[in-house]
Amino acid sequence: MQDLKVIIYNAEKRATRVKIHIPYEMTKERALIKTIPGKYYHKSQRLWSIPKTKENAERIKNIFNGNYKVENLQQKAYMPQFTLNELGKQCLCDVEQKLILKAYSINTIKMYKSELMSFFKYFENQNYKDLTKDLIEAYLYHVVSKYKIGESKQNVMINAIKFYYEQVLGMPREYYNIQRPKQCRSLPNVLSTSEVLNILNSTENIKHKAILTTIYSAGLRVSELLSLRICDIRSDEGYIFVKGGKGKKDRHTTLSQILLELLRAYYKQYKPAYWLFEGSDGGKYTASSIQKIFRHAQQAAGANPWATPHTLRHSFATHALEYGENLRNIQVMLGHESSKTTEVYTHVIAVNNKKMRNPLDILLNKYNLDADKKNSYEQNGYIRNRNM
Repeated sequence: MQDLKVIIYNAEKRATRVKIHIPYEMTKERALIKTIPGKYYHKSQRLWSIPKTKENAERIKNIFNGNYKVENLQQKAYMPQFTLNELGKQCLCDVEQKLILKAYSINTIKMYKSELMSFFKYFENQNYKDLTKDLIEAYLYHVVSKYKIGESKQNVMINAIKFYYEQVLGMPREYYNIQRPKQCRSLPNVLSTSEVLNILNSTENIKHKAILTTIYSAGLRVSELLSLRICDIRSDEGYIFVKGGKGKKDRHTTLSQILLELLRAYYKQYKPAYWLFEGSDGGKYTASSIQKIFRHAQQAAGANPWATPHTLRHSFATHALEYGENLRNIQVMLGHESSKTTEVYTHVIAVNNKKMRNPLDILLNKYNLDADKKNSYEQNGYIRNRNM
């Protein structure tokens, strides 16, 4: 027991949190770290984390009273920088041209080019047209295992490679039916209604408040909020027009009367010219600015430290479902192509005795148990004493 020490891991320069390992036997230290605001336990890593601040640095020194050591987390391997040969550069140009002609988004073009640069470099001494499915999957295995690539990035790699062979080279789809990772079915992170309210009320700046309120109230992605024009607030018809959302699809979403009043007050003060939320130069507001606004609001509200602006969108959908909104309407407002995407929110609805009638309560009440039997059930914990 005396050899047991808490391990505090050095945080990277841009990290906002510090990770800490507390051995299972150190119950006192584990209870003390729970008193730090913003603490979080990473179940899969078996690590605690706290916000990276000077105040918390002093706190953990006092809490652990010297019974700790500082170590570095195992560094993640990063893909090296390299230069393509002339053939690789030409192939990359061909891919970019095809992507632009097919009107892919700027972000998709950047991701596909980045993944294919690595692919072309790896096979630069071979003819790309002669590569077999087995060779491609061997390459994917090498990259995934060496650089610890997650499922999402792995799928982007596969999509980029398949685009090159099927769209640029015109190869048959069946020939390059590459093995994909098993789909991860994680539930979206959702804030409680009180957390959302505290976040929205934690900033006095009317522009910042309007930005966060619009994301939540309309269930918008950050990119969709940035692309909102003044004319997209259709106050007469009672909806917000989302132009060119994900998949380049237009849609309508709900316009709250409270949000409308807030936007009118914001407009009178800031007088935007074209975009609903403009930067200092008159162009679109930036995603990084919204991240900063949200982070300040989240910290001031003491809300879930792992929440992001996109969590407001998840929370909108979950809360709408809790309040009885039709799943199909929510699907339309979110812009989901498939109802299965929207159905995930049915799994994150808060389950408690205020919103759901327990079958046991219904069963016992239905058969009107006599007083003696009810007392027996109460004593054994089956029926909660009404006076509790």
